[in-house]
Amino acid sequence: MKIVVIGLGHMGGNMALTLQAAGFTVVGTDVAETARESMASRGLTVVGPDALPAVDVYLLSLPTSAHVRDVIESSPGLLKQAPKGSVIVDTSTSDPAVTRELAKKVLDADLEWLDAPVSGGPAGAAAGSLGMLLGGEASTIERVEPMLKAMSARYTHVGAAGSGHVVKLANNYLCAAHLLTTAEAVALATRAGVEPQACLAGLNSGSGRSAVSEVNFPKWILSETFDSGFTTGLMRKDLRLARDAASDMGLSLELLSRVVERWHADADGLPDGADFNRVTDAILGLAQADGTLSSQEAVK
Repeated sequence: MKIVVIGLGHMGGNMALTLQAAGFTVVGTDVAETARESMASRGLTVVGPDALPAVDVYLLSLPTSAHVRDVIESSPGLLKQAPKGSVIVDTSTSDPAVTRELAKKVLDADLEWLDAPVSGGPAGAAAGSLGMLLGGEASTIERVEPMLKAMSARYTHVGAAGSGHVVKLANNYLCAAHLLTTAEAVALATRAGVEPQACLAGLNSGSGRSAVSEVNFPKWILSETFDSGFTTGLMRKDLRLARDAASDMGLSLELLSRVVERWHADADGLPDGADFNRVTDAILGLAQADGTLSSQEAVK
């Protein structure tokens, strides 16, 4: 199977290297020359965006739906350039409405489509241990299954085109909410004299546990490393997409709206470029009054 990876950022670049190491023929491209040069120095064959070869699969790893649309419709324009029967796989976190529109155009052009947003961050992309949510035809999934197995620890088919992106937005909404609620739970316990790591051990043994309490807090928050590879700006974008999707369907989800507002409340103190786990800083800071332990002191 021959694969072109379009978008060689932290996620796309690592996915390209993982697929190459698994034995696939992989070519990468990115609009940024620095990204292409970086991946070439790591042994990946790279080409300019306008020099894509004819391959079996075009794997997209791009920031927004607008970038996905541009690649498919305009530059380089996969609708016209991709060979008939080839598969376009969008691993970006995109607007489901745009995804459904683009998927129809892809299918009408005698191409195949799969939306396949991922979880696991750059480390998961490098290790081939991503989680993937798939929207598209079962026959398309079967066709690219060797690639999916090389990239992921688990992939789940959740429905027709666009469904993967719907469930991904739902997932990221929960993650964003869990960061806020878990931080408040830890702040509550810390103010009462319970060390943060002891509180988390208790939460993780009960029904309040989540990936945030089991992974994010010990790995990036209490350690104060904050190097997950996912930014606050990207989470804000995903939350806006989730809010807009709900609104378009006539759903009034009050808690979702409050979570979106909370994540956008301090743009100066929490810039878009900050690690998304930093949203807990202000909440955990509330627990540090009156001589209680800070999260860093608790780890020590």
